[in-house]
Amino acid sequence: MNTTNQTNLQDREAAWAKQRRVVEQSLARRHAAERRFRGLGLSGVIFGLAMVALLFVTILAKGLPAFWQATIPVEIYFDPQIIEVEQRPGLLPGESAAQLREREMAWQTQLTMSNWNRLIENALLEFVPEAADSRAELRRLVTSGERFRLRDMVVADPSLIGKRVRLDLLADANIDVWLKGNIDRDLPDNQQQLSAKLRQWADDLYARDVIRMSFSTALFANTDSRSSLASAGLAGALAGSLYMMLIVILLAVPVGVASAIYLQEFAPRNKFTDLIEVNINNLAAVPSIIFGLLGAAVFINWFKMPLSAPIVGGLVLSLMTLPTVIIATRSALQAIPPSIRQAALGIGASKMQTIFHHVLPLALPGILTGAIIGVAQAIGETAPLLLIGMSAFVAAVPATPFDQSTALPVQIYLWQGNELRNFFEARTSAAIIVLLSVMITLNAFAIWLRKRFEKRW
Repeated sequence: MNTTNQTNLQDREAAWAKQRRVVEQSLARRHAAERRFRGLGLSGVIFGLAMVALLFVTILAKGLPAFWQATIPVEIYFDPQIIEVEQRPGLLPGESAAQLREREMAWQTQLTMSNWNRLIENALLEFVPEAADSRAELRRLVTSGERFRLRDMVVADPSLIGKRVRLDLLADANIDVWLKGNIDRDLPDNQQQLSAKLRQWADDLYARDVIRMSFSTALFANTDSRSSLASAGLAGALAGSLYMMLIVILLAVPVGVASAIYLQEFAPRNKFTDLIEVNINNLAAVPSIIFGLLGAAVFINWFKMPLSAPIVGGLVLSLMTLPTVIIATRSALQAIPPSIRQAALGIGASKMQTIFHHVLPLALPGILTGAIIGVAQAIGETAPLLLIGMSAFVAAVPATPFDQSTALPVQIYLWQGNELRNFFEARTSAAIIVLLSVMITLNAFAIWLRKRFEKRW
């Protein structure tokens, strides 16, 4: 009997040991699977961050040098023998404003005919006196747009004639890339963009600290240019983007928030509102280029709005941003507990007071976050702007939203296709840095607003 009991006990212990091994093996497999899953997740996060870091490092490495540009500090003598122009006309007795304008235009035309290049040549000869017989070649050290800058200075202040003014002239784009090492110096002369004489002058002036790398204010203060590539800047694109962003904020955000409040809090639940909600969700997934086609068909062809104007771009981007704002606002409203509404109604508040005095203030952080993220997404869109003509070359800063303009994403698109790749590749990356800075600033502002207005309940 004792032997049988001992045998049964041994059998049970063996069964328990076997079961324990099965459980331990199962736990080991589950723990291994969990570790693999966590490892894969962490690897994915690290890989994603590494790719983002690589993108930013690449853009910064290429774009930061473009914020410094080759300049030549010179003393310009506005020689009255070269600037042969009469005294600027003033209003005569009995003369109308139109007649004065006509004489003013004739005076400016006469001023334009002056040899502004000669002023630049004379200033450069002080540093390169041996170039007296190669003035045309010497002039190529400076970008062609600087002569118009001198003319505009005299138009603004005719008293400069006969005076000496210290100016930083922009070097030509080919000189800039040569000094930065973006041109292979070992190429034969017939494959170089600059003559051997120009290359020697540029290197000598750079070694003597006559040509310097200065912070490029032209990148932010000038508009785009096709004739003077070194003078090309982002002023027009920045103004156009700011106008469009302002239109989106004034149009899409109020309409989107109001629509979301009505649909979430006041609209009856029926097939019609269900259809509206489905269409809003579908519109949020529509490719942006479709909104560009819609804008070209409606705002330009039907309403006859000006082509390539920020007002049209702002309206198109508002249509594109509207579903995002509505969905974000509804999500923020849905996140408010029903007890807030019930408590407000229980103490006698009306439906309107409940929504605007209790629910909306609590949902404000989410609403602001969604709205700003929608605006930040809109400012980076390119495809819809191309379809409404904002890819046109515009060499002016828009004074109003109805003036022709371009935008930052479109300017990036235009620069990356420029034939002078070794100069505009860095310029394009610099424009991308500016655009990313605007978008990151908007997103940081959204996070700050969320923290600032966040309330606990």
